[in-house]
Formats: sequence, C-alpha cells, structure tokens
Amino acid sequence: MQRIGVLTSGGDSPGMNAAIRAVVRKAIYHGREIIGIKHGFAGFIEADMSPMNLGSVADIIHRGGTILHTARSEEFTTPEGRAKAYENVRRFGLQGLVIIGGDGSFRGGLQFYREYNIPVVCVPGTIDNDIPGTDYSIGFDTAVNNVVDAINKIRDTATSHERTFIIEVMGRRSGYIALAAGLAGGAETIMIPEHPTSIDEICRKLNRGYRRGKLHSIIIVAEGAASGLEVGAKIKEKTGFDTKVTILGHLQRGGTPTAYDRILASRMGAKAVEMLINGEKCKMVGIVSGEIVSVDLETVTAGKKELDMDMYHLAGILSI
Repeated sequence: MQRIGVLTSGGDSPGMNAAIRAVVRKAIYHGREIIGIKHGFAGFIEADMSPMNLGSVADIIHRGGTILHTARSEEFTTPEGRAKAYENVRRFGLQGLVIIGGDGSFRGGLQFYREYNIPVVCVPGTIDNDIPGTDYSIGFDTAVNNVVDAINKIRDTATSHERTFIIEVMGRRSGYIALAAGLAGGAETIMIPEHPTSIDEICRKLNRGYRRGKLHSIIIVAEGAASGLEVGAKIKEKTGFDTKVTILGHLQRGGTPTAYDRILASRMGAKAVEMLINGEKCKMVGIVSGEIVSVDLETVTAGKKELDMDMYHLAGILSI
C-alpha cells in the first residue's frame, strides 16, 4: 500500500478538514503518498486529482467545510461512471481509498470495492449521526452546539415576548440532532421521526403549561418528522398562542468545528490510514464507548442506527 487516495463526498460536515489533515500526515509519516481527489466521486470520474504534501493541509484543522470540496455524483451510481473512476485509479496508481462522508458515500465505496477490489476505508462524516457501527460521526457535535446556541438566543426573545417558538433542525430521516440539542437546550417538546408526536398532544402540553403560568415554549422539530411551518400554523390554529417559526437550515453545518469533532476526526483519519496499511479492504472507522474501532462496511450499509429512546424519554420528563 504505497499510494492512497482521499476524498470527501455528500454533505459537508465540520471536522472533515481535520480528517483530511490526519489522513495526509499519517500517510506521509509512514512513507506513503497521498492523492487528493476533489469534488467527491465526480472528481474521481473526471480525474480532478493531485498529490498532497504536509503543506497541503497546513492551517486547516480549525476550518469548517472541506478543502477537497464535495459533490454528489449521479454518474458514479452507474457502472459506466465507476469504470471511468477505475481508469483513474490505474492512471494515478492508487492502491487504496479513504472516503469521508455519509451513508450514500459508503454505498458508493462498497460497490466500487465489489467491482474492482480496490481497498476502501470509510470515515463517517455527517452531522446527522445516522451511521450504524459508530456512536458519533464527524460534525455531529458541532451541529448540535450550533443549534443549542440558536436555542439560547431564541429563548431570550421567546421569554421577552411570551411566545411559542418552533425551531426546525436538520437531520434528514434521523432525529439525533433534534434530540441532543433539545435536551441540551431545555426544549419543552422534541419532534423526531423515530417517535411521532401528534399536534393535539403538543397542544395539550402547551395548554397545561399555560394554566400553571408558563408563558413561553421552545419546540424542536426534526425535518424528517414534520415541517416547522406547518407545525407552527396548526398550533396557532388550535391554541391561539402567538407562534413563531425559525428554520435553522445550513448554518448548522457551517462554522469552526468543536474541539471534540477535531479530535474525533484526527483519530478516525489516522486510523483509516493504519487500516489500509495493515491490509484491511472494506471497512469503516467508528468510535464505540470512546474506542476507535474497525467495522465491516457491508454490515454498516445494511444496518440502521437506532435512536437512544432512554434519552428521548428523559427529555420528556425534564421538560414537564
């Protein structure tokens, strides 16, 4: 394993640059060469690739986004697109590949390994934290902190104006961001796709709070559970409460990664290189109970990560 390619794919997540930095410097430390592949699988197909050195990753550990850029590629989902990518593997002499991204990127990497037997190690980089086989993915901690910061600011206004605020957060089909941020931010209600909550139930809770003198509330809505705008309109219709909606959108994905995400990304990126050097071929790097582990990629792509329902129930208890 002398020459390794690295790419970031799918949605960006804070900490991807720290992972790239770790991959490059760990590989060079062990005397290996690194080829940076820009714009994800699209750049893989188009040969948008070049060697990286120690200076290539200087002063990036604190930066959000990814210096390699990222994109989704419909062409890579086709056999013809993957064949073009394999021609570039041969052209650049790649003997292994590190893919930093989410579940869609992992499935692409798995298919590429199956067809061409190129060793692939994936690093989970997604704010959604929906990857099985790992407790955390790179970017999740930063996204949660971004949401909590917004909750803190919005609560000041909610208190001053005695209003109910609905805050819609990202996460696709996963409620991890909503749950973690809602618990940390003291939200009165958390709506997640894993545990549907009816508008009637939310309104009953709001009315109970109002009767005991509670004049403002924060409701966190995961985008996979409902539309924040629709929830706000229905609550106002049923209760008459002054209701405002904030959709946080992509600001959750941006900004400086937290210390935790930088450390996690550094550990995972370095481990990915070690795994390739040691002959592992179709794996994902994960973190379980604080330990960096190697997980079978086929198991990861076939599985589904379950939400911690004990934490969900705790959030409900503490919001009474």
